[in-house]
Amino acid sequence: MRSAWAGGLHLRSRADEGRGAGTRFNTFKQGALIQTDMNARVMLLPAFPLGKRRDFTAMEAMLVSAGVVALAEIGDKTQLLALVLAARFRAPVPVILGILTATLVNHLAAGALGTLLAAYINPTVMRWALALSFFATAAWMFIPDREPQGAAKPSRFGAYGTTVVSFFLAEIGDKTQLATVALAAKYQDLIPVVAGTTLGMLIADVPAVFLGKVAAERLPVRLMNRVAAIAFVVLGVLVLLGVKA
Repeated sequence: MRSAWAGGLHLRSRADEGRGAGTRFNTFKQGALIQTDMNARVMLLPAFPLGKRRDFTAMEAMLVSAGVVALAEIGDKTQLLALVLAARFRAPVPVILGILTATLVNHLAAGALGTLLAAYINPTVMRWALALSFFATAAWMFIPDREPQGAAKPSRFGAYGTTVVSFFLAEIGDKTQLATVALAAKYQDLIPVVAGTTLGMLIADVPAVFLGKVAAERLPVRLMNRVAAIAFVVLGVLVLLGVKA
């Protein structure tokens, strides 16, 4: 009994020494710190759904870009150029690789321009500019493009090199390039938009390269152009209404 009583006195003296040395045991303060730390950790939890939302937005940007550009490319001068190149070289794989390379380079530049415009232009001005660009592209869909004449004459670069040069130059100022600028400005997500627009170009042009004019003549070009025009009008209205992806 005495030893236990002595041990208790020893522990109390150690605690008193700690208090005398300036050490304070404030259980209320410690509990508040623990609660604050737990609250801080709980506040971090909503960050997880943001990642899922970001993935959903990127997927939407890619799918919308692919669908719109694929429709817009039907009957476009670049699709007609793909027909000319395929008929001239009769080498579908190099021609397709050339289309892929030229589209990636061209649309990366267009998408970068779109994201820069969205970052530095007043949001209200940008919203109206985007809407007008979508409406203008919709109207442009009803203007038929003519088959390029002599676009594949320079063959010293081979099928791949000629396709890269010809397709890149033909895509400058084309409605699919302008659509890429507008889509990148709308979604402000460069990689998914460029991946989608490039996929859309391949969806429209690869069958034309492999099947030639037979496939092109059987495609309902007018119907495709009308559907694409409606899609661009819908995008323009959504931008004006301030609907965010």
